Amino acid sequence: MAIVSAIRLASTACCVAVLAGSSNWLATLPTNVLFGLLTSIATLIALSFIPDNQGQSQSEPHRYPATDWKSALPQTNIRASYPKYDEKEPKKSFESVCECLIQECTASLPSTHELPKMEQKWIVDMLEYNVKGGKMNRGLMVVESGKVIMKSRGQEPTDDDLKKLAVLGWCIEWLQAWLLVADDFMDSSETRRGQVCWYKKEGVDEIAINDAFLLEMLVFRVLKRHFWAEPYYMDLVDLFMETTFQTECGQLLDLQCKNLGLADFTYKRWELIVKYKTAFYSFYLPVALGMTVAGIKNQAAYDAAREPLLLMGVYFQAQDDYLDAFAPPETLGKIGTDIQDKKCGWLFVQAYHELCSPEQKAYLDEHYGKCKVQTEEEKKIKEIYRDIGLEEKYTNYEAQSYKDIMAFQGRVEEVGLPWEIIDIFLKKVYKRSK
Repeated sequence: MAIVSAIRLASTACCVAVLAGSSNWLATLPTNVLFGLLTSIATLIALSFIPDNQGQSQSEPHRYPATDWKSALPQTNIRASYPKYDEKEPKKSFESVCECLIQECTASLPSTHELPKMEQKWIVDMLEYNVKGGKMNRGLMVVESGKVIMKSRGQEPTDDDLKKLAVLGWCIEWLQAWLLVADDFMDSSETRRGQVCWYKKEGVDEIAINDAFLLEMLVFRVLKRHFWAEPYYMDLVDLFMETTFQTECGQLLDLQCKNLGLADFTYKRWELIVKYKTAFYSFYLPVALGMTVAGIKNQAAYDAAREPLLLMGVYFQAQDDYLDAFAPPETLGKIGTDIQDKKCGWLFVQAYHELCSPEQKAYLDEHYGKCKVQTEEEKKIKEIYRDIGLEEKYTNYEAQSYKDIMAFQGRVEEVGLPWEIIDIFLKKVYKRSK
């Protein structure tokens, strides 16, 4: 019998003994009251003999019999074979985790999914090409925020804690990779991270769309392989599913601009696009993952962290729009295509609705989204941006955004979160040049 059930039975027996000692009083009760009391006691006794399975369900994680026939989930810590996570060389340690994940995700495919060598090699090459080469800020922030939160709660992160956080960091990096593969194809982009976009590689073309789907599902395979036995596994799955949907809603808002006139490119539309397409997965998700692994379950804490992080994400995208127009391609790592692609960007909405003269607005109507990269028309639009003072306006916007984000410090600390998890991120993006 479970301990809880034994306690229930003992408590019930004590109640019965007390009542038995009060037999004279019981005799004075009306028949219907006495009957109800005895029925309640009998029910308590019966409930005491029902096995308590709660402890068992907590000690034995849920398994997945419908799919376990392919490959049984690992019973032991598979990260034990990973190289030690050296905090003195965080990027090198983080990158080594990616190598392990690529090996894990692809080595078993011939046996679990009957993939021939050609397709197995394709997936390896696709991963190598698309998930590496970025700044890795999103992924590294999972490790950093998780460490800071755990230490603030009196928990010293172990080597395996750091590896868990790094695995989740790469889940974000792979999530971003599949978004970029699809986005580049839909936008007809030329370069990404200093190399040609994946779909532009010989033999890829429209296969890139399926590769984007594969990248997405590999994220969930990593989550299952590494966290299926953790009590917060479903929290991770739920968070990634929700963030993916938020991002795809943002992508829809962005793509629908192809069907809208320039007058519909309002500041509000731009804000919705960047909030859902960028801010949730780039800023809120890394910190929320660190909070989840650290054991935070209080919704107020997540709500308090979300607000400044989303505000930071909106600022980040305004910054990105600015750099797309004014940063040299060799610094940016890609050729900016916002004007060619008819993007609803921060620069455009400010220019079109607030700062342009009628003549300048007419030029945008004629050429924005209709001229190619590095043509005279595109250069002229960038000249208009300079002439109307957009560079100065952006500088002022950047300074105000910083103040607005810092104003949340008290609210974040009130719910027991260290402000450092916000400040680390802010220092990485504030006044960046690429």
